[in-house]
Amino acid sequence: MRRAETRAARANKPSSHLVVGLTGPNASGKGEVASFLASLGFSLHSLSDVVRDEATRRGLDHSRDTLIGVGVEMRSRHGPGALARQVLPRLTDRAVVDSIRNPGEVAVLRGLPKFLLLGIDAPQPLRFQRSLLRGRLGDGATLEDFSRKEERENSTTPAGQQLLATLAEADIVIVNDGTIGDLRRRVQEALAARGVRLTAGGRRKRS
Repeated sequence: MRRAETRAARANKPSSHLVVGLTGPNASGKGEVASFLASLGFSLHSLSDVVRDEATRRGLDHSRDTLIGVGVEMRSRHGPGALARQVLPRLTDRAVVDSIRNPGEVAVLRGLPKFLLLGIDAPQPLRFQRSLLRGRLGDGATLEDFSRKEERENSTTPAGQQLLATLAEADIVIVNDGTIGDLRRRVQEALAARGVRLTAGGRRKRS
């Protein structure tokens, strides 16, 4: 009898599995959210790293335009969800997947036992200023350049980057228009609203 009760208790115990996906426009703060979750014990993965690895294998630079082109080619050859499928074997019970830019990638990750897609957004002028501070190759030297590049990245082709369409699939959208402390608090509040309370030391409590 006791053994049967133990099995029943295990069956009713909430799963500790949670994969948080991050999507949003350039310089919106996705990387900061990913780092914050990593500090709480989530393993960190990025679909951009999948593309960078492929670019390195081909001897190509890691400029924004080059990486976009490589990503489009990979999706064209292997399907819109190709990048997400490559990270699946690496995911732990608690993981964060950054740089999701195509609805096909969301579809792959939705097949996991527990997946939550966070959209991170901010006003374009603010994102441009942040992009200047980080100094990443190819972000655009002026607000006009930054805006034009963003328009090109909102493709409607299945293999292209579809930032707006992917953001529209987010379970929760967080507006990052304040301090880093504000952003972290909003992430905690958003996850708590879905029954996930984050604590330091790599533990995750479910309410």
